[in-house]
Amino acid sequence: MALSTSSGRDDGLTGPPGTDPLRAAADTMRAVRDRCVWTQQVDHRALVPYLQEEAAELVDAVETGSRADLREELGDLLWQVLFHAEIAARAEDDPFDIDDVARTLTEKMTRRHPHVFGDAVATTPEEVLVHWNAAKAAEKRARTSVLDGVSGHMPSLALAQKLLGKAAQAGVPARPAQTAAPTPPATEAELGDALLGLVATARERGWDAERALRERLRALTDDVRAAEAGLRG
Repeated sequence: MALSTSSGRDDGLTGPPGTDPLRAAADTMRAVRDRCVWTQQVDHRALVPYLQEEAAELVDAVETGSRADLREELGDLLWQVLFHAEIAARAEDDPFDIDDVARTLTEKMTRRHPHVFGDAVATTPEEVLVHWNAAKAAEKRARTSVLDGVSGHMPSLALAQKLLGKAAQAGVPARPAQTAAPTPPATEAELGDALLGLVATARERGWDAERALRERLRALTDDVRAAEAGLRG
């Protein structure tokens, strides 16, 4: 069942002229949760497939869609955020609402941009990244590994790129010598061709390209954790 951001009727939820559109959207979500019997049965876990679908559709809109497509898909993704927040607002244990979500976001982004909201100075993107990473490290003091916070649910290629960066932080070689390409791609287009060629090879030989990469990433993860354990020892 697809989740719609519009009920197709005018029930006054958009409010009078001057009403905050974001507040009107939150009120619309609350009304849907109150009145829609299907929506009332949905929990956070049940929403995950819709969240993934809407995120994928937003990527399509960014890469190949029109401005109208982009606006619509951003709205659909916002609906997912509002949906999760409304579910959380009605929880018996540690409830929070969309205002709490927005407040937490504002506080975090303010901390991570001291060059905008504080006295720090950043005149280059590299300097901005230094401030960002320092603020993030201060927030995540409880983390004991560079891998903490990396989601295994990321698409495998995105996960590979993320893990390679984390491996570099841990001093683990980014690429096994035996797999080094003799002529690395010079452009993203060439990289796409090379990746497609590898998948074609996997298909011809009856291999599962997704599984092959994920298994290799599990080995890389083990290597990173072993390197970190060695440093602690």
